[in-house]
Amino acid sequence: MTLLKVRSKIWLEVDGEPVLGEGRERLLTLIEQTGSISAAARKMGITYRKAWGHLQAMEAKLGFPLVLRQKGGAGGGESLLTDEATQLLRRFALLRRGLNSEIDEKFSSLFPPSGD
Repeated sequence: MTLLKVRSKIWLEVDGEPVLGEGRERLLTLIEQTGSISAAARKMGITYRKAWGHLQAMEAKLGFPLVLRQKGGAGGGESLLTDEATQLLRRFALLRRGLNSEIDEKFSSLFPPSGD
């Protein structure tokens, strides 16, 4: 028997438009880790322009800044997440973790491993 698994995706929307999902969550996390929008984009395999576009779209829909950008000099610039962005990421992770647990429990009750 083939082992069934359940998968789900969750994202946040504003006025029916997606604003935060796995990809944009990863972008923000990588900006936080690298301190750079361009480094985050490289790690994701997307262009800086696309990353910048995602940031602008999210900020416009949410109504608050997500990234503080400091232009670089000789050593380069730096990008830091705002407190609001950090809270958004934390809450999104908690939401996803909670829903995944509930989905796993429901799946297990409907599709027990024995195949009953």
